[in-house]
Formats: sequence, C-alpha cells, structure tokens
Amino acid sequence: MDQQIATITKWWDVAAAFLVAYSFQILGAILFFLIGLKVAQWVAGLVVRLALRNGLDATISNFAANVIRILILAMVIIATLGNFGISIAPLIALLGASAFGATMAIQGPLSNYGAGLTLILTRPFAIGDTVSVKGVSGVVDDITLAATFLIGEDGERIMVPNRQIVGEILVNSRGHRIVEHTIGIAPDQDIPAAIRSVKAALAQVPQVLKEPAPEVGVKSFSSTEVTLALRYWAPARAFFSTQFAVNFEARAALTAAGLRAA
Repeated sequence: MDQQIATITKWWDVAAAFLVAYSFQILGAILFFLIGLKVAQWVAGLVVRLALRNGLDATISNFAANVIRILILAMVIIATLGNFGISIAPLIALLGASAFGATMAIQGPLSNYGAGLTLILTRPFAIGDTVSVKGVSGVVDDITLAATFLIGEDGERIMVPNRQIVGEILVNSRGHRIVEHTIGIAPDQDIPAAIRSVKAALAQVPQVLKEPAPEVGVKSFSSTEVTLALRYWAPARAFFSTQFAVNFEARAALTAAGLRAA
C-alpha cells in the first residue's frame, strides 16, 4: 500500500510540475487554435460573399472557400504544434511513406475526390439545376469533392458519389423537367376538338411553362383508341403534382366538351 501511495504521489508531483511549467503554454496553444478556427470560418464566409457579389458560380465559390479554410487550418495546426516544440517534418515523412498503401486502401473515395474536382472545374451543372443521372433525378443542393447532393420532389436528400456522375450520361434540364404522357380517346370522337380541349386544360395549370409551348398531338391510333401524346415542361420540385393537375384538368375539359375517353 505504501508503495502504491508513493507511486501515485510521484506521478502527481510530475503532473503538477508539468502543469506549472507548461500550463500557460497549453492554454495559449488552445486559445490560438480556437481563434484560428474562427478566423478560418470567417475568411471562408467572406470569400463566398465576395465571390457571389461578383457574379461567380456558387459551386466555385464554395470550393474556393473550403480550400482557403483548409489551408488556414493547416497553418494554425502547424503553428500550434510548433508552440510545443513538435516538428512536423517526421509527420510529413510518415504520411509520405504511408501514402502508397493508403491510396490503394481508399481508391474509391479518392476517385470521388478526383471526379468532384472535375465537376467543379468543368461545371456541367450548378446548384439549383435539375439533373438526372444513374436513374435518379433532383435539384442540385450541394456539390462537394466527395459527392453531389440532390433534393427530390418529396424533399428527400439524395447523395450521388461523384465518380458515379463523371463519364455517365447526364441530363441537365436546369430548373424544370419535361413531362410526357398519353391520353386515350375513343376513335369515333372529334379528335381535333379533343386536342383543343387538352391544350386549353394545359393553359389552366399555372405550373406548366408557356415557353417552350406545350405540345399535344396524335401519337398512335387503332380501331379501339386514338392515343394523344402530351409534352410540356414542369418545375422539377413539382413534377408529379403538375402532372396530376394536368390530368385532372384534361379529363374535366374532355367531359365538358362532350368527348369520351377510351
């Protein structure tokens, strides 16, 4: 018991001596790091505001702000370690020695970063555009080095790894999407009157874009049905609700005109 007490007392004396000798240095380093963190956030925000004020794209503005934030944080960390007399040269050598093995282990994430840099530099789309890729569609909410984030019509947040975008067929319809569907009309009905009724119904739905003008025409016909095709542009965030409204108005217009659907 006496030996354990002596050991604890010894370690306590060592800790107390260390705190007395380095307490102000530790507090100063922590304070310096926190201030540097705040400065990095403030400078990054300033870069974004200045870039947007001068008409730069939001994607490039955010990318530049993130790069500057990382550079400032790296300098702050190096300065903080220097306050404790820690040289970063061995750390850099260690990182360089392990880089090859780490590259093989994180090949997927690194390819995402490379693809993200390609997207930011080539700018095939920007924040606010509506894109369709790999079977998913949505409004671009954010573009990072690792992934692109889309917002679907139901508000769901979709994360697409950037390597799944670069090299794939990408559809960018800006803020709108094309809607294509059909309506079946009985073959003995007045088809020109049906087309006029459907066009009038499209004009009643405010979400349908006037330019490009909606299109309605005969897609196919048989002995039992004449198929009318509808093509119009709708807001990406209201794709299905616009289609439902058009269907309702078209059905009502055909009924009011005394026309019978197939």
